[in-house]
Amino acid sequence: MTQPTTVRRVHGRRPRLLDLFCCQGGAAKGYADAGFEVTGIDLAPQPRYPYAFVQADAIAFVLEHGAAFDFIHASPPCQHDSDCQRLRGNTHPDLIAPTRTALETTGRPWVIENVRGAVPKLHAPVMLCGPVFGVATYRHRYFETGGGFTLTQPDHPAHLVPQAKMGRPVPPGHYGQFVGNFSGVDHARRVMGVEWMNRDGIRECIPPAYAEHIGRTVLAQLVPALRVAA
Repeated sequence: MTQPTTVRRVHGRRPRLLDLFCCQGGAAKGYADAGFEVTGIDLAPQPRYPYAFVQADAIAFVLEHGAAFDFIHASPPCQHDSDCQRLRGNTHPDLIAPTRTALETTGRPWVIENVRGAVPKLHAPVMLCGPVFGVATYRHRYFETGGGFTLTQPDHPAHLVPQAKMGRPVPPGHYGQFVGNFSGVDHARRVMGVEWMNRDGIRECIPPAYAEHIGRTVLAQLVPALRVAA
């Protein structure tokens, strides 16, 4: 059984966060806001990524370097379990199990994020929803934890605000979905808190508020009190 892992916090150095399958950096922004030094890994170039970036295979990278980081976030490609991609008949690799296996070798605390369609493959995931964090979109994302780190399921508020239809402009008083070839990129940037992203990044990312919540929970759970010599 994996035991809780102490995150190493050295005076003057922020804890190090490894952001696997990072895309344009929605999760990264949240972890940086929580107090982490972030490094993103993605197989594709990510010129919009706002933090340190390495273009590499995420699973190979974490197997070789993951133990050097204090916390690891992984967002394996969700297209395999996306309702939209399934309806289109597209096929994509299923990387959740290989990612979990790689994370378990590191001895570090971690989280795997994915979409609703992946829930049967995730172990006791916690679901996060936009209104919990004041984000005006119902973007449910599911988070499996490991390496000694745990998340508590927050209360899930009722969906009282109507949601615009997929791909349609967002009428006043509605939440947008911001998936597929959606309208209103500038509006989506403001709602999600990802002003640097284009449409491709927005439709795949988690709102930074989700990762900031996780990051602050990591620091509260796993970082010992910082004792600074006088």
